[in-house]
Parts: sequence; structure tokens; C-alpha cells
Amino acid sequence: MELASLSANLLLISFIAYLVATLFFGGAVKGAKSEATYQNNRWGTIGIAITIIGFVSQVGYFITRWIASGHAPVSNMFEFTTAFGMMLVGAFILLFFIYRTPSLGLFALPIAIIIIGYASMFPREITPLIPALKSYWLTIHVITAALGEAILAISAVAGVVYLLKNVDMTKKSKERFWLEAVVFTLILVVGFIVSSTTFKVTGYEAAFTYVDQNEKPAQMVYHYPPLFGMHQYEALTPGAMEPWAEMPAVINAKTLTTFVWSVGTGIVIYLLMRLIYRRPIAMMFQSFAKKANSQLMDEIGYRSVLIGFPVFTLGALIFAMIWAHEAWSRFWGWDPKEVWALITWLFYAAFLHLRLSRDWEGKKSAWLAVIGFIIIMFNLIAVNLIIAGLHSYA
Repeated sequence: MELASLSANLLLISFIAYLVATLFFGGAVKGAKSEATYQNNRWGTIGIAITIIGFVSQVGYFITRWIASGHAPVSNMFEFTTAFGMMLVGAFILLFFIYRTPSLGLFALPIAIIIIGYASMFPREITPLIPALKSYWLTIHVITAALGEAILAISAVAGVVYLLKNVDMTKKSKERFWLEAVVFTLILVVGFIVSSTTFKVTGYEAAFTYVDQNEKPAQMVYHYPPLFGMHQYEALTPGAMEPWAEMPAVINAKTLTTFVWSVGTGIVIYLLMRLIYRRPIAMMFQSFAKKANSQLMDEIGYRSVLIGFPVFTLGALIFAMIWAHEAWSRFWGWDPKEVWALITWLFYAAFLHLRLSRDWEGKKSAWLAVIGFIIIMFNLIAVNLIIAGLHSYA
């Protein structure tokens, strides 16, 4: 229990450190008067120092939780998502020392913060591994896949910085619309964090019985007011809100309820921000990208995919297929998670093909990097939580 408590405290320290470091990177970007001072700004130096402290603290969280649980802490949504955020920060630190660009930190760290905040909404208790996960391939496959996705995510960060600098937000255009849509999507994740925290603080719970896919009775506890009910549900909590509709057995109504509440909360937050700012929200962030070197951002985005793609291939496809053969006696089974891993791989393969053979640089490359990250996040959020499959234990 002491190790588990230490692990939680180390994660909190890293979260706070990333928040503080973001402010220093903002100071580095705003305070620089030339490109030379922008790259060697003392605020940026302080920012990267605090980021390293946060990263070391998060590595400490990862190690202590590993010792406390007896297995690699990547077996559920909380553990995997925090590991993903940690690796994203590690990839950023490496690239910062190569390219010395504070703008990357100003956008990479908030994404890592949102990812860690998102992870904290899931159960954090240390539990024994289910039999299906008791394999050394859990460590090899999941950590390698998360590392590959984290490096690929940096390409999206560089892409967002490039687009914020080079898209004219003062004129209505498709580019402005889609860039605003990217910001809107991030706000939806914030909506999930805000709504989950709100109902968690109030201690809301509503228990129901239902009939699962195997036609067996089961129970489920909602932590949001239930908008959708499980198949043949019956309320166990007196006075519980009546669900709007009953879902088929193949759909997780609890997760769908969480999704709708999160989207609704995110939309409200977005509309309030638009009402206060009276302009597209993406314009708020444009000033932080003005001093970024477009060519450098393009290079970072491209090199991140060059490095991340083979790592992702190893972890999400090759190692995954070896483990699948060990566990299920087949290399491939068209499970939803496997299908989306393949879609992700095919997308980045097409990215590299277009970049190398058709000279897709600049805005086209930046948009592809952003779309790739959206595919990764869809795989992490929607496929894991809503679509039933062999990987639903995550």
C-alpha cells in the first residue's frame, strides 16, 4: 500500500510539473524577440528542466506501480493511458534537445496533461492480472505499441504548430474550419474530465441489473445519470433516473452514457469560450505559434513518423500477432482492436508513401499528421470503451 501511495503521489507531482513547465514555455515563446533568443531563451531552459523533473517523477510512478502490482502497469485504461502520456513527454524531451524549439513544448505538454487527466478518470486501484494478460508479451507488446504511438503523436503536435502559423484564421476557409474542429475535439476530452470529476465529487451512483451477451444476469454501476440502459435492465438504486433508451447487448450502455455526457459538457465549454472570446478558439493559440520555424516543424513532423512508424509496427502488429498466436492459436482474427491497429498502420504507411513519392510537404503533411493522431485517439477511446471485442478487458 505504501508503494501504491508513493506511485500516486509521483504521478501527481509529474502532472503539476507539466502544468508549470507549460507556463514557462509560454513565457519563452512570448518573450523572445528573435529566432536566436527564441531557441535559447532562459524561460525555455527553465521549462525543459521542470519538464525533465516531471518526467523523472512519472518514470518513478511507473516503476513503483510495477513493483507494487508485480506486472507492467499497462493492463488497463488508467495504466496504459498514463504510460502513453509519459512516453509522449519523453519523446518531446528528446526532440527538444535536438531542435531547441519551445513552441513544441507549449503544445505537447498540454496534450500530455489532457491525456493524464483523461486517464485519472478511470479506476486506479491495483488489481491482479486476469488470466488472459498473464504473459511477458503484455510488457513487450503494449509498451512498444504505446511508445510508437507517442512518437507519432509528436508529429501531430508539430503539425498543429505548423497549421496555426500558416493558416489564415481571419478568413473563412475549409482549413480554418478543420483547425477549429481539432481544437473542438480536444475540448471534448476536457469535457470528459470536467463531467467525470463533477459526478465523482458528488458521489453519484446508480446500480442496475441486466442481461449480458451470453444471456446471463449481471450488474452494472453508473457514475453518471444513466441516459442509456443495458439490455433488459432493472434499477437497483431507489429513485435512480430512468434511462432514455435500452441498448442492444452488444453496446455498452454505461460507456455510451459517459460519452454523451462528456460530449455535451465539452460542447457547453466550447460555446462558453466562443461567447467570451467571440472568435474561433484556434485564434487564441495562433500567437504562440508565430515565432515557430515552419520548415523545422515540418521536419520534426516527418522525422517523428519515420521513427514512430517502425516502432508502432513492431509493437502493435508484429509483437501483437505473436502474442495472439500464443493466446488464441491464430495470428489474426479481425477483432475491432486489431482492425484499427491495421488501419492506423496503413494510414501512416500511406503518409510516408505520399511524403516520399509525391512530395507532400508543408500543410498537406501537417494535416496528415493531425488526422493520424485522431485515428490513434479513436482507437484508444472509442474502440477500447464502446466496441465490444476480445480486447474489451482493457
